[in-house]
Amino acid sequence: MRPLIHLHILASGSKGNATLVEGPEGMVLIDCGISNRQLQLRAKELDVGLEHVSAAIFTHEHSDHVNGLPVFAKRYAGPLYATKGTISGRGSLAHLPFVPLAHDDELTVAGMRIRTFPTSHDVADPFGLRFTVEDAGGTVLDSVGWCTDTGILTKRALEELRGCRVLGLEANHDVRMLATGPYPSYLKARVGGTRGHLSNDQCAEALRTLVTADTTTVVALHISEKNNLPSVAKAALSQAVPDDVEVLVAGQNRPMSVW
Repeated sequence: MRPLIHLHILASGSKGNATLVEGPEGMVLIDCGISNRQLQLRAKELDVGLEHVSAAIFTHEHSDHVNGLPVFAKRYAGPLYATKGTISGRGSLAHLPFVPLAHDDELTVAGMRIRTFPTSHDVADPFGLRFTVEDAGGTVLDSVGWCTDTGILTKRALEELRGCRVLGLEANHDVRMLATGPYPSYLKARVGGTRGHLSNDQCAEALRTLVTADTTTVVALHISEKNNLPSVAKAALSQAVPDDVEVLVAGQNRPMSVW
């Protein structure tokens, strides 16, 4: 079946995150943690037009997910979605015209049904996302799951992410590299904690449940530049999925499209 949803990952990492989810009737921007200049340059590099963005959704208030939002909002007339906790969690967001969204909500944008689910991070009220395109009878024709910046996968997250055709899932750090790396003890504890970030091993273990016969591609997200390597993450995840499932690694400075 021809894919109906495409991912355009403009940046993924602790220095800034931004992704476009392209559906049949437009695009949705997930987070905007990079400058407007970089947003424009990277979209152009992938040959996608930001004028087709129908909505922008923000998963949480950390700076690497919202730093570019105030400037982006000046050039964008569509709706901005975030939870009330996210909106109130950073002063620079309070004046923007957000539409409040719950972490277990649902909306339809750009020809896609979008469901949110709670994640576990050290912020007010974060969430992940599942995008589907369905026929008139409710049969799912295509699906993409997106989950990053979480120390564990909640029960709802596991339910929503299972069986997606494309699955974007955090693989932030290698446990050994984090333990022996340069971070101070308190930061190591934060990153590896239940409200921190998923490790390669946690991601791989989840994939054994989440990947089904409908899954064609897994994308490792939010790779740490200090405590991981793309090759290490890819090797760990590849061992957990069937040979016919492609494993990709998103980068901080390497925009990529996933069809």
